[in-house]
Amino acid sequence: MDDYRALADRVAAEIGSGRLRPGDRLPPQRRFARGYGIANSTAARVYRELVRRGLVVGEVGRGTFVRSAGPAPEPALAEPGAARVDLELTISVLPEQSALLGKGLGRMLRPDVLDAALRPVGAAGTTAAREATAAALARPGWVPAPPDVLFAGNGRQAIAAALAALVPPGARLAVESLTYPVTRALATRLGCALVPVETDESGLVPEALARAHHAAPLRAVYLQPTLHNPLGCTMPPARRAALAEVLREHGIHAIEDRVYAFLGDTQPPLASLAPEHTVVVDSLSKRLAPGLTLGFLVSPSGIVERIATALRSGALTASGFALDAATGWLTDGTVATMERAKRVDAAARQGLVAEKLAGFAVRSGQNSYHCWWELPRPWRAETFVGAVARRGIAVTPAAAFAVGAGQAPNAVRLALSAPPLPTLAGALEVLATLARGVPDDSGPE
Repeated sequence: MDDYRALADRVAAEIGSGRLRPGDRLPPQRRFARGYGIANSTAARVYRELVRRGLVVGEVGRGTFVRSAGPAPEPALAEPGAARVDLELTISVLPEQSALLGKGLGRMLRPDVLDAALRPVGAAGTTAAREATAAALARPGWVPAPPDVLFAGNGRQAIAAALAALVPPGARLAVESLTYPVTRALATRLGCALVPVETDESGLVPEALARAHHAAPLRAVYLQPTLHNPLGCTMPPARRAALAEVLREHGIHAIEDRVYAFLGDTQPPLASLAPEHTVVVDSLSKRLAPGLTLGFLVSPSGIVERIATALRSGALTASGFALDAATGWLTDGTVATMERAKRVDAAARQGLVAEKLAGFAVRSGQNSYHCWWELPRPWRAETFVGAVARRGIAVTPAAAFAVGAGQAPNAVRLALSAPPLPTLAGALEVLATLARGVPDDSGPE
């Protein structure tokens, strides 16, 4: 009989329309059979058909549940390649992490716990959240004080709050000559005057920062001392000490972005060297997944309330649910487990870069999820980006990170975390082959 397939089509249509959503539980087969006036054996065939189509999953002792949409098909790596291999966005989701994260959510299904998590929270979050975050962010030589910890909805909002608190409209904000594009956009919206400061292979140059301040006072500097985005470099201890001295001498606040530091930073942060002049910003999404956003700020004690006010007035505070979930993952070891797994994953991806792009001018950190590629002549960054796009691969040109009117380096950034490892390996091979040729090989521009 084909009747069971027709019933499966009806259930599939409800899933496709959104009436049945991922995670919804289907009725027990006996109740389904009674509802449709069919035999129990036919209901069982309907459920088996839905499983075969990948629409539901049966869990022993629990029932049958609607599945989330499966991953998109693997993208092609050959022209004309409409699909994309994303080497633009740093999105890291490991196959095993959903099951691990799901275990930590079980306690939140209790009505009393969920009721508490759904209540609004302030910029300071909860005592438990502050203590768990301070412990998670601590590094040798630096342990944040829980009262100095604040929370934003995500890392970008944490940066926005720090900028709003420290740099009034029209005031000067120093940034590395190549910087995180989102920070550049946020600063522009907030009316900050961006001042690009010389950066070398060790990071921002302290003497250049002092010269910029002497030219006209700086209110703050935004920088990434660890696994800089896009350059991948990590500032050595001597450079950090020299920079801290400039901050103290001139009374400049630093906004230290440590979003990638969990991937392998063994050095004390800048905040440990200039604690009264440094606001640390960090987030949960790189550690866990882009859909799990929570921003962290560690403020000098003297300006905690100023930053909290910026969070409240900008509607940038975290939600109670995200804060409660994150506190659980931080305290039960889930976040630490994911950090270790992602360090291993990032190292494997850097190994592929070393193998596939051997002989090219590529630099990055050992466990970084991105790398910086200075392209060989006669390639220009924009031409290369267009050529690889026609092969279904997306990369980011240096101009996206450049600040000021100066010419951007002839380079591209490769974000390595999104594709599966075999797809990444194939994409890097395509890029290497293309770079060894000349622009004419890719067709008319």
